Amino acid sequence: MRLFFLSVTLVLSLLSTTGCEKKSAVQAHEVHFDRDMCARCAMVISDRKNTVQVINPSNGKYYPFDDIGCMVLWFHDEQIPWKDKAVIWVTDAKTGKWINARTAYYDTENITPMAYGFSAHASKNDIAKDQEIIDFNEVLRRVKKIGR
Repeated sequence: MRLFFLSVTLVLSLLSTTGCEKKSAVQAHEVHFDRDMCARCAMVISDRKNTVQVINPSNGKYYPFDDIGCMVLWFHDEQIPWKDKAVIWVTDAKTGKWINARTAYYDTENITPMAYGFSAHASKNDIAKDQEIIDFNEVLRRVKKIGR
């Protein structure tokens, strides 16, 4: 009988420490490369170094994009009212890891899925010395100017 109660206590202890943990709704979601489609242009997302995802912080819904240019135009075309509160993740061009798109550094002469040319980096040091470095707001401005 003591063994039974000890087993039940152990199981309940494990459930209380692991079973109730919940992933934050604003953390980067898993993108299923070569299956998920861009929320704007419907192209299959396959470039692991230029992927973007937007998360609506009020409900946790996420929207994947194949290029940061598609994300910018999606915000504009769809008139997303929560765009200033959106959590935006972009893959680092060097490592492929998710980084905050609003604080990333961007270079401007890349081959990207939709040819906007902007790739994100966690550090300025990851961008070649002869490359132009811009911030998120400048990416927004330039994509809107290009349009499409």
